[in-house]
Amino acid sequence: RFRVQLSMKADDGTRPKKVLVLGGDGFCGWPTSLYLSEKGHDVIVADNLSRRKIDVELGCDSLTPLSAIEDRVKTWNKVSGNQMRFKFLDLSTDFAELLQLLKEEKPDTVVHFAEQRAAPYSMKDARRKRYTVDNNLSGTHNLLCAIVESGLDIHVVHLGTMGVYGYGTSGGEIPEGYLDVTLPSGKTSKILHPAYPGSVYHLTKCMDALTFQYYNKNDGLRVTDLHQGIVWGTNTPQTIRDERLINRFDYDGDYGTVLNRFLMQAALNIPLTVYGTGGQTRAFIHITDTARCIELAINNPPKSGEKVEIFNQVAETLRVGDLAKLVSEKTGCEVRFLENPRKEDAENELDVS
Repeated sequence: RFRVQLSMKADDGTRPKKVLVLGGDGFCGWPTSLYLSEKGHDVIVADNLSRRKIDVELGCDSLTPLSAIEDRVKTWNKVSGNQMRFKFLDLSTDFAELLQLLKEEKPDTVVHFAEQRAAPYSMKDARRKRYTVDNNLSGTHNLLCAIVESGLDIHVVHLGTMGVYGYGTSGGEIPEGYLDVTLPSGKTSKILHPAYPGSVYHLTKCMDALTFQYYNKNDGLRVTDLHQGIVWGTNTPQTIRDERLINRFDYDGDYGTVLNRFLMQAALNIPLTVYGTGGQTRAFIHITDTARCIELAINNPPKSGEKVEIFNQVAETLRVGDLAKLVSEKTGCEVRFLENPRKEDAENELDVS
């Protein structure tokens, strides 16, 4: 296990920023938007509300009740005294509207959460695979292209994933994004860590990384890419201030992460289902730490001309079987091992730098 790893340099106390949060209605985006607003940043939330539409599509819903985004923003402004704003925007299709928004608001930073985030959903069928690729890659490219077109110096902070590295494929400690290599000629170089995606969702995150590299090299865009572990938790000190601010809690088979699924199974006294041996090791981080990581990145942007900054953000690593055992000991619910439908190693280590 690890303590929360906030590997960037300490907050340098710079002025509050104007921040555009893309995907700001989602599981990570909403509590992060509130945290940034409470810290004094001028926050604009943009979202196409696609995650709410997917709830309807899948016939499921958040365990916690979700207020309409307009009510969420209005409530936050009332309880905080701040003036957060909402803009309906589809990042993957509304390029002209995005460009106009950037030119009008001139944000210091754009935080990019606006991607389809569920690996199981991205693998369900051809339609969901194509949607994940179209939405995620078009959205990321539209953002970078719009920044270049605007002529503004905007720092991009992107929420990536530890899954881009693969699991157990590095042969040792996973570095932060880049790998020091010695070429056959004996010359040393620093390259992007080889990508090893395990789902279509992870594939899009790997392709995001290449897109960032290109626009950083070709157009000088400043980018920070945060490779985080599985985000868990529901509420933060900001979302508990009013029931209309509550964050979502997903427990279905597509969007519910392993911990949420175990908690729901235990609450219903259903055996905790562990796929394979349970020896798969994964990285975890709480939603409150996600928000802290985002603000650290906002306050410490790379300088003009510097390469894309990549940071690994994890709080601890656990084997899935050990996590099930922990929940079982707390609740008395039995653990059941099932055949693993995924093509992955039965066991893996995960050593993160």
